[in-house]
Parts: sequence; structure tokens; C-alpha cells
Amino acid sequence: MVKASKEFFFQEEQEWEQVDPLLRRQIHGYDDKIMLVIADFKAGGVGQLHNHHHSQVTYVESGEFEMTIGDEVKTIKGGDSYYIPPMVMHGCTCIKAGKLIDVFSPMREDFLE
Repeated sequence: MVKASKEFFFQEEQEWEQVDPLLRRQIHGYDDKIMLVIADFKAGGVGQLHNHHHSQVTYVESGEFEMTIGDEVKTIKGGDSYYIPPMVMHGCTCIKAGKLIDVFSPMREDFLE
């Protein structure tokens, strides 16, 4: 059976999950093949180095981040984007407060637990 969200999401109606004091996330549309998540960072927030079996594409809506993907470290800012292949170590540190818009395939079931 396919897990799926409702069709429409209005930001002001969506709950934020506080991941830690400097990072929160908001889940938007998903089914078992894809998921969209907004990650809202305060300056100094850290997305710990990790990997997962999902493909990930992220658009930097705002802010500035030091992003590590594999062995590469780059500074990214609003308007930039990146792709993370499955099982590649990655993480970031927020330099200037901002938001990342993540798309995962397949969906991150662990985010719904």
C-alpha cells in the first residue's frame, strides 16, 4: 500500500518539528517515491554528517551554509542547489540563517516516525 500525504500544503498550517534548538523541519507532500521537506536553520545550526539510501536534491531558499558532500566542502547560499547520491556522507553548518528545501527519493519514512 502506498503511503501518501494530502494534496495541498499551506505553510502557515504545517507543524514544525524542532530537531534541535537551531534546526527545525516541516514536511510537505510525499508518497512512497518522493518527499519534500523544508529545513529552517538558525546561524550555527548543524546538519550532522550522515548518509542514507535516498537520493536527495536540495534548493537553498535563503541563508548561507558550509556544505560537505563526500570529500568536497563548498559554501552555498540562496539560489544555489546540490545533489546527494545514495549512501554518500554529507552534512552542513549554517553560517547565515536560512532555509533548505529538500527533495528525497524514495520518501524518508524515518521523518514520519
